[in-house]
Amino acid sequence: MHPENPDLPKQSEDLNETSWKEPASDEPQSIPQADANWGQNRLNLSKVQNAVDAVRLELGKVIIGQHEFVDLLLVAILADGHVLVEGVPGIAKTLTSKLLAQTLDVEFSRIQFTPDLMPSDVIGTTVFNPKTTEFNFKYGPIFANVVLIDEINRSPAKTQAALFEVMEETQVTVDGITYPLEHPFLVIATQNPIEQEGTYKLPEAQLDRFLLKINIEYPKLEEEQQILRRFRSGFRVDIKKEVSKILDAKAVKECRHLVEQVLVQDSLLDYIAAIVSQTRTHGDLFLGASPRASLAIMRCAKALAAINGRDFVTPDDIQYVAYPVLNHRIILQPEREMEGFRTEDVIKDILQKIEVPR
Repeated sequence: MHPENPDLPKQSEDLNETSWKEPASDEPQSIPQADANWGQNRLNLSKVQNAVDAVRLELGKVIIGQHEFVDLLLVAILADGHVLVEGVPGIAKTLTSKLLAQTLDVEFSRIQFTPDLMPSDVIGTTVFNPKTTEFNFKYGPIFANVVLIDEINRSPAKTQAALFEVMEETQVTVDGITYPLEHPFLVIATQNPIEQEGTYKLPEAQLDRFLLKINIEYPKLEEEQQILRRFRSGFRVDIKKEVSKILDAKAVKECRHLVEQVLVQDSLLDYIAAIVSQTRTHGDLFLGASPRASLAIMRCAKALAAINGRDFVTPDDIQYVAYPVLNHRIILQPEREMEGFRTEDVIKDILQKIEVPR
């Protein structure tokens, strides 16, 4: 992706083709200078790179392709944000998410959202103890480090609202008492964009709390052939046992601390602000992105740079994460949506119009 001709990754074509790579460019990337001592204080990102490579290797034991999906999940972990995964049934959304959690030596829980699910089924409730004649709080499945919410759009707004506080503030308040969750805390939610029967549209406030929305397409022919060959003898229930634990909570915290130190030039911060500001004035959009989107782009760009072994962000990092960060935060004008326009088209147009910093 050349800085002078920015283009978004085609979700339908490039999703399973490659992992994150250094952006190709005819011109050498400029090295940002934050201060006079920056050259002597380069970050050692080997810990982050080793962790990422190890996780990719473990997931590769089971998952064929899905490289971009895996790397975006890793970006979310390093950037301390939640992920919404959308795709048709049967393309390993849930399996990949579960196996990623398996590589983390932290507590994991899975919640199957259904129309009759109540908020107390998610966050917990107070229960009367007849022996002590006191009310005790019974923790819900949301009290884990990695929470997989399967088919999140199958529960009504009342249950969705139960996630607002915990996803934003990493805490739950019940009967006036606040219960904090342990770090790291990551929500990976899946939804099916095809089936509408018995589903509920996620509120905009809920969507905005997801750092990324990842759209997954079908695997390529070659990858599907590999899938059949790998599992020709059967798809075992205990297949996740093949994936080993790589990172514990302490290691995740250390990697996140390194990512936070990745350098972002002032000109790139202005570039991010310009992109998000354009979403609020673009004629094809009914709703633009909030400042939370600007912060999300910056955090994800830092994580992407660290994964690629760089301790500084480039315009290519920003352009690459722009779509998964913005696509669920903006709303098309109704007439444009009826004409077949997509949010991807608008984001691509914005990136092409804004001058790229040098």
